[in-house]
Amino acid sequence: MSLDLPAGRAGGHRRRRGAVRVRRSFLSRLDIHAAPYLFVSPYFVLFALFGLFPLVFTAWVSLHDWQLAGDKDWVGLANYGELLADEKFWNATYNTVGIFFLATVPQLLLALLLANALNKRLRFRLALRLSVLAPIVTSVVAVGVIFSQLYARDYGLINWVLGLFGMDDPIHWQNAKWSSWIAISTMVDWRWTGYNAIIYLAAMQTISRDIYEAAALDGASSRRQFWQITVPLLKPTIIFTVIVSTIGGFTLYAEPVIFGGGSVSGGTTGQFQTVAMFIVKEAFRDFEYGYAAAAAWVLFLLILIAALINYAITRGLGRSSR
Repeated sequence: MSLDLPAGRAGGHRRRRGAVRVRRSFLSRLDIHAAPYLFVSPYFVLFALFGLFPLVFTAWVSLHDWQLAGDKDWVGLANYGELLADEKFWNATYNTVGIFFLATVPQLLLALLLANALNKRLRFRLALRLSVLAPIVTSVVAVGVIFSQLYARDYGLINWVLGLFGMDDPIHWQNAKWSSWIAISTMVDWRWTGYNAIIYLAAMQTISRDIYEAAALDGASSRRQFWQITVPLLKPTIIFTVIVSTIGGFTLYAEPVIFGGGSVSGGTTGQFQTVAMFIVKEAFRDFEYGYAAAAAWVLFLLILIAALINYAITRGLGRSSR
């Protein structure tokens, strides 16, 4: 008994099967090529809404004389020209860079040494590792209040300790640049050293122990293993922490504000006013939104330049370590 279909029906059946194969092939290619973009699209959507749009809008505001009530006049690059001639802005930039170097360089070195110590076999190692996270979960307001008390002129613990070593005149830590920079830098170091140490520790644990055992058999000391094995292999992680610390250091705001008693002026003469504090003062105290937006964009460019410089330096240090 023959089951052959008529020629017309057979041709239609083949066309339907061909269409199904084409559709399946199309869906397969769509799944392979388009699905990854679909999965990462939430990040780009959120970045466009909360990252890209604010950047573009801030650039637009910086080209206007923008007032509180929404009145605005086009001024072009006048805000940038005025900003580059503003001594108060450059004073804030100088303070920001100074505090950044005093805080970041010791912080990352201490974090690296602390991570190396926590990577060894110690008693209560887990408790010690968790304890370095305590400053991160502590409120920045609490940190600022406590350190402000520690650095108080008349009854602060720091001046009392210095008095034990023969310093008769107590230091007014808020009055001078160098003293206020040191006080704020210690606040930043106490809060973020443990965070960077945990990042370094996680990276150290990915390094194979066979490398250290081979180096020990060749007679390499622990110190030499650290500088010639650990540090070079941690170079990508060090670059990451340097860039993140650069961004955080140049946008420093909470610690100096709390140290100054909640004022964004940064002291009577702006001796510890950072660029972030300058931007907030211009925008929300003086209501110069266009001028503040211009300062924000200049700060963005300064962060980009500093990050590129630190990236180049860190790469060079990695090569010299090898």
